[in-house]
Amino acid sequence: MNYRHAFHAGNFADVFKHVILTRILLYLTRKETALRIVETHAGDGIYDLSATPAEKTSEWRAGIGRLVATSPPPDIAALLEPYLAIVKPLIAGKPPLYPGSPMLASRLLRRQDRMIFCDAHPQSIAALRAEPDLGRDRRVKIIGIDGYLALNAFVPPVERRGLVLIDPPFEERTEFADLLAGLTAAARKWPTGVYMIWYPIKDEKPVADFLEALAAALPQAGVRRILRLELKVDQRRPDGPLAANGLVILNPPHILDMEARKILSYLAQVMGSTSYSRADIAWLARD
Repeated sequence: MNYRHAFHAGNFADVFKHVILTRILLYLTRKETALRIVETHAGDGIYDLSATPAEKTSEWRAGIGRLVATSPPPDIAALLEPYLAIVKPLIAGKPPLYPGSPMLASRLLRRQDRMIFCDAHPQSIAALRAEPDLGRDRRVKIIGIDGYLALNAFVPPVERRGLVLIDPPFEERTEFADLLAGLTAAARKWPTGVYMIWYPIKDEKPVADFLEALAAALPQAGVRRILRLELKVDQRRPDGPLAANGLVILNPPHILDMEARKILSYLAQVMGSTSYSRADIAWLARD
């Protein structure tokens, strides 16, 4: 799968991923002690939705475009508000912009917190460094490195609190195997860390095999709580656009599954286009 993110910024998968990321970071920042976010495949940091790649697919219009045009019920609005408070002013700008996870993290974390954003692509590293909110932020380190090398190098963080975000482009056929190996090694070093892993669902069998292997390997490495979240907005077609994706979260906040049930049900309703739209939440391991 080739997933050049500039074509897909702000689509349903981004909204899903970033709303959940926001909820996790809000939970982690409730404690005064410092934390660190390590992102292994950071991307560009922010995306121009008027640029040719985004306009070519217009995926953002069925994603964040739909969400900002809705009025959710009060309980769901409260859960979405921290994310939308960051996104709405950027979408309303000229040109309209959509923040990647580095930008969201920089807006949500505190003075005492630290961030490491990694990417193997020189263009993404240059874009991250050129963005004033990131490149001039003393809390931030931007490093050009392979994501799985970064995972091994920067886990555990010195703060012993925080989140590892793994959001690969899935350009390699070995991606699920690489994820499994990298996560297993990282969990042995830092079994109590929070990890959030995004994956596309183009073919169900590789995904099911990956999740089964993960559920077998990680408890042996010391991870006892593994939550799976999936969002589908249309029928999957082998040669069609991405219609379903998922997140695996290791050591999720205790309230996240309850929040996610409300959030994902609403996102499926708003961004789904057919009767195939649905949300699915399950524990792969739970203490």
